[in-house]
Amino acid sequence: MYAREIDGQEYDFGVSGKLIRNVLVMYDRQTRSYWSQLLGEAVEGELIGTKLEFLPSWMMTWEEWVTLHPETIALEKGYRGARDPYARGYYNSPSAGVIGETFRDDRLYVKEFVIGVNVGDAAVAYPFSVLNDEPVVNDTIADTPVVVVFDADGAAGAVYGRQVGDQTLTFSAGPKPFELVDSETGTVWDGLSGEAVSGPLAGELLTRQKSTTVFWFGWKDFHPETAVYGLE
Repeated sequence: MYAREIDGQEYDFGVSGKLIRNVLVMYDRQTRSYWSQLLGEAVEGELIGTKLEFLPSWMMTWEEWVTLHPETIALEKGYRGARDPYARGYYNSPSAGVIGETFRDDRLYVKEFVIGVNVGDAAVAYPFSVLNDEPVVNDTIADTPVVVVFDADGAAGAVYGRQVGDQTLTFSAGPKPFELVDSETGTVWDGLSGEAVSGPLAGELLTRQKSTTVFWFGWKDFHPETAVYGLE
C-alpha cells in the first residue's frame, strides 16, 4: 500500500494492463506515468524515478480482519461470495505467472509465498514454509536489526525494526497469537500494531519496515541477488 500524495499533490491511479516481470504496472491519470507495484516507483514517463510513500498494511483473512475491526468498510467487488478467478488450476500450476521467468532460481518452488524485505540495496525473502515453523524471526539486514512476525493460520506477516532508542531488542513468541516478548526487558508487544502493551517499555512503538507478500517467482525476478532466510 502506498500514499497517493506526491509533493503536496494528490494523484489518481489505475491498472495499466501491463506487466513488468509478472508484476502489476499502475499508471497515474495526471501524467500517465507507469509505476511498478512492487517497487512503488515510476518506471516510465514524466515522473520516472519518483517513489511513492510506503504505508503499512496487512494481508490477512477477512475473518481475522473483521474480528479486529468489526466496523470496517469493505470494497464492493461487483459480485457476492468468495469467487476467486485464479482458483481453477493457477495456484497449483508450476508456471511462473503470465510471461514466464526472467531469471531461473530453484532455491524455492516457483509459487512459494515469501515475505520480501528490502533494506537499502539488500533483499531477503522469508519463505512461508520456514515461517510456519518459526513465526518470530530476529534477523539483521544491511546492519538493520529486524523482526519478522508471522501467523500461519491466516498467512499474515509483517516486519519491524528491532531498535528502540539505543537498545536492540530480541523477540520471542508470546502465548497469544501475534504476541511478542522481548528478552531484554520482558516487555509484551502487540505484533499487529508494533506497540508495547505492558512492561517497562509500554507505549513504545516498533517501526514498520517495508515488506511485501509475494510469489517467489515475482520476488526473485526483481531481486536476483536476494538472500533466502532458512536456506543460507
